Amino acid sequence: MSFSRKILLWYYKYKRDLPWRGTKDAYKIWLSEIILQQTRVVQGVPYYYRFIEKFPSIFDLAEASEEEVLKMWQGLGYYSRARNLHATAKIIAQDYGGIFPKTYKELLRLKGVGDYTASAIASICFDEPRPVVDGNVFRVLARYFGVDLAINSTEGIKYFKQLATEIMAVDDIRDYNQGIMEFGAIQCVPKNPDCMHCPLNDGCKAFQEQRVAILPVKKGKTKVRKRFFNYLVPISPNGKTILRQRRDKGIWRHLWEFPLFESGSVIDTQKVEIHAADIVSVKGNINVRKYNDGPIVHKLSHQHLYTTFWIMEISDEFDDGIDFVEIEKYPVPVLIADFLNTFKNSYF
Repeated sequence: MSFSRKILLWYYKYKRDLPWRGTKDAYKIWLSEIILQQTRVVQGVPYYYRFIEKFPSIFDLAEASEEEVLKMWQGLGYYSRARNLHATAKIIAQDYGGIFPKTYKELLRLKGVGDYTASAIASICFDEPRPVVDGNVFRVLARYFGVDLAINSTEGIKYFKQLATEIMAVDDIRDYNQGIMEFGAIQCVPKNPDCMHCPLNDGCKAFQEQRVAILPVKKGKTKVRKRFFNYLVPISPNGKTILRQRRDKGIWRHLWEFPLFESGSVIDTQKVEIHAADIVSVKGNINVRKYNDGPIVHKLSHQHLYTTFWIMEISDEFDDGIDFVEIEKYPVPVLIADFLNTFKNSYF
C-alpha cells in the first residue's frame, strides 16, 4: 500500500472534528491557516471562533480598523501576521470583489501568503494538487523516508518539497494534505511518538533504524539575546494611567504599552527614580515601587525579555491619562495583558 493511501486511511479514521473541516470557504480556510501558523489547534480554535464571530466575512475584516484586528489577535504573538491578515483582507475585498484567487500562483501574490498557505488554500478549497509542507509534514517525511537533511536548510527545503510532490495523492489532495498534517500533529509527534501502534511503522525507516528521536534534523539555533525591560506604570489619584503606542518596526508595532525604558541589567528602585520623571512627564510627587520581586522572563524566538513593572503613584492628576477600566479596549503585548490581569485584581 502506498504512503499516501496509508495517510488517507488513517485520516478517515482518526481526524479531529475541527470547525473549518466541513467547508471549502477560502476565507475560513485562510483564516484558520494563518492562526494555526502561530499556535496549536487547541489554542487556535477559540481564536478562530472569535474572528468568525467578529468578522463573519472578508468584507467585515477589511472594514475593521487595524487596532481592532490587533486586539483580536492579542496573545498569539508575531503581530506582523495580523497586520498582513488585515492588509490581505482589504486587497481581496477591493481588488477581487471579495472572492479569493483560485490558483496557487495567484494566491502567492497576496501579502503574507507563502508557499505553505497558498498550497493549503489551493488544495483544500480548489482541489489543486499542491503539497503542503509545514513543521508536521517535515517531521513525518524525514522519519518515514529516513532523510537527515536539515529541514531549515536551502537544500533540505528544496528536497522535502520535491519529495512531497512526488508522493502526494493527486486525486484526493484535499483530504491527503489535511491528513498528513493531522498525522504529524497527533500521531508522529515531536517527542515520544507511539511508534509501536503506528500504522506506518512497517515502512518507516526512522523506526526500523531507531532514529526517531534524532529526526528531523535542524541546523543550529540563532543565539538568544537578553534584554532588560522596565515598564513604568503611572497611577493618578483617580485611577488613571498612561499608555503609549509603539511606532517602531518591531514585532509589537502599533500595540500599546506603559512607558518603557531599557537597561543593561536588572536595576534597583533608586536608578528607576532617576529616569522616571524624564520618561513620564507628570506633575506632583512620585512614589516608585517594584511590582514583581524578580524579572518576568518573556521568551521570543531570538530574544528573552527580563521585565520589571514599576508602580508610579502620582500625587496630582495628569491630562492625557487613560482609566484603568478602559485599558482592555487597547491591543497590548501579551506581556502587558498578563500583568494587567493580576495587577487590576490586587490593586483596585
